[in-house]
Amino acid sequence: RSPARSSAARGGAGPAPGGCGLAAGRSYSGGGAYPSVSLTCPLPGVPKAVFAAAESRERFETRVTVLENGLRVASQNKFGQFCTVGILVNSGSRHEAKYLSGISHFLEKLAFSSTAQFGSKDEILLTLEKHGGICDCQASRDTIMYAVSADARGLDTVVNLLADVTLQPRLSDEEIEMTRMAIRFELEDLNMRPDPEPLLTEMIHAAAFRDNTVGLNRFCPVENTDKIDRDVLHSYLSSYYTPDRMVLAGVGIEHEHLVECARKYLLGVQPVWGSGQGRAVDRSVAQYTGGIIKVRGWRWHPAPCWDLLISLQAFEDDFIPFAVLNMMMGGGGSFSAGGPGKGMFTRLYLNVLNRHHWMYNATSYHHSYEDTGLLCIHASADPKQVREMVEIITREFILMAGAVGEVELERAKTQLKSMLMMNLESRPVIFEDVGRQVLATNTRKLPHELCALISQVKPTDIKRVVTKMLHKKPAVAALGDLTDLPTYEHIQAALSSKDGRLPRLYRLFR
Repeated sequence: RSPARSSAARGGAGPAPGGCGLAAGRSYSGGGAYPSVSLTCPLPGVPKAVFAAAESRERFETRVTVLENGLRVASQNKFGQFCTVGILVNSGSRHEAKYLSGISHFLEKLAFSSTAQFGSKDEILLTLEKHGGICDCQASRDTIMYAVSADARGLDTVVNLLADVTLQPRLSDEEIEMTRMAIRFELEDLNMRPDPEPLLTEMIHAAAFRDNTVGLNRFCPVENTDKIDRDVLHSYLSSYYTPDRMVLAGVGIEHEHLVECARKYLLGVQPVWGSGQGRAVDRSVAQYTGGIIKVRGWRWHPAPCWDLLISLQAFEDDFIPFAVLNMMMGGGGSFSAGGPGKGMFTRLYLNVLNRHHWMYNATSYHHSYEDTGLLCIHASADPKQVREMVEIITREFILMAGAVGEVELERAKTQLKSMLMMNLESRPVIFEDVGRQVLATNTRKLPHELCALISQVKPTDIKRVVTKMLHKKPAVAALGDLTDLPTYEHIQAALSSKDGRLPRLYRLFR
C-alpha cells in the first residue's frame, strides 16, 4: 500500500503548515465531510479561553472569630444552596458530678421546645419549614449540640432560632413532665433491645472511669426523673451555658454573614436563668481506674448469648496511631456480605471470626475524648464458650504489641483516610467536625493535614502505644449468663502475660 493511500485511509491529507490548520475531510465519516480539528491548538478566530481559578486557599479553610463575650464563631465554606448551622456547648454527662445525674439527657429531650419567641415546638418546626429546614439536638458525654439544616438564605432566622432555643427555653411544667415520660420509655426500651451495644458502651465507660468524668452515666437514672425540675436545670445552665463555653459553627455560608448574625442574636443577650453565677465549673481530668461491671440475666436473642467488652486506656496524645490501630483490628459480625471496604482482611476477621465459627461477633471500637480515650474489643458467643472467647480476645490484645506487617498497616491507613474523606463529603458531618474541633482546640485540622498525620504512622508507633496501653489495668463489661466467666484477676493476668493465655484451672471433679 502506498504512503498516499495510507494517509487517505487515516482521514485524508496531513495538517496544514504550522500544524494547527483545518485538515481535509475524513473519507470514512458517515454524514458527509467533517473537518478534523486538533484538540491541542486554539481554534482560528476564537478568543482565548480564560479558566476559573481558586481565589485563595483561605476560601476552603475553616475561619474562626472570637466575639467580645468569648463566643467562638467558626465557619467552613461549601458549595450548595443549603447550610448546616448550630451551637455546640462544652457540657455533658461528664460535668454532672455536682448535680443530679441525667440533666444532659433532659436537656437533649427538651431541645427545640417552646421559647421566649416561639410558643411551641410546632411553631419552631413551622418556621423552619419555610426555609426547608430540619433541626436536631444530640447530647454526648462532653458536648451538647443544637443543629439546623436549612436554605442558606434563611441564615438570619436560623441563628435567631438557635439563640432563642439555647438561651431562652421556657421549660414549662408540661414539657418537663412529657420529657420524664419519654426518658422512662427510653430506659425501658434500652434494656429490651436485642442489640446490647448502647448498654455495653455505658457499662465499659463506668468500669474504665469509675464514678468520674466520662464514666458518669449518660442516661438519666430512673430514680432521678422525678427530682429534675426547672430550678435544677436553671442551676446547671447558669454554670455551663456561658458564651466562653459555646461555639456557633456553620457550613455552607459566608463567614462575615455568620459573624454578623452572631453579634445580632448572641452578643449581650440575657439568658432566661439570669446572669447570676452558678456553681463552679467542673474541670476534672478523666481518671482511668479499670475494673469490671457484670450484668447477669438473659436478653432477647435467637440463641443464648453472652457479650463481653474488654478495653484499655487509649491516650489522647496518640489519637492518630490509636485510630490506625483500631482500623487494623477491624472485625464485625459473624455474617458479612463481604466485598471491598468491609474489613475482611482485618485482624479480628482473619484471626478470630474466620477461625472460630461459634463466635457471633468480634469488633474493635475506639472512643476518643478531650483528655483520654478507650480502645475496646466487643465479643459475643454462646455462654458455653465464654472462657475460650475471653482467651481469644486477650491473645489479640497481646498480639497488638508484636510485629506489624507493612501491608496490613498500609491497608489500615488507606482505609482510615478513605473513611475520613468519604464522611467529610456530608455537610452535617463537616459541621460537627468543625464545631467539635474548635470547641476543644480553638482551631481545626483540615482533612489533608489529618491524612498527612495518618501517613506518618509507622509500625514503631503502633508498638509504642500498645505497650503503653498494656501497662494499664483492663476494663471489662460482661452481659448475659456469667457462669463460666473468668475472674477479673485472671483476665488481668492474661493481659500481663507473654501469650495472652488465661491461668489454667485444675479441678478434681468435672
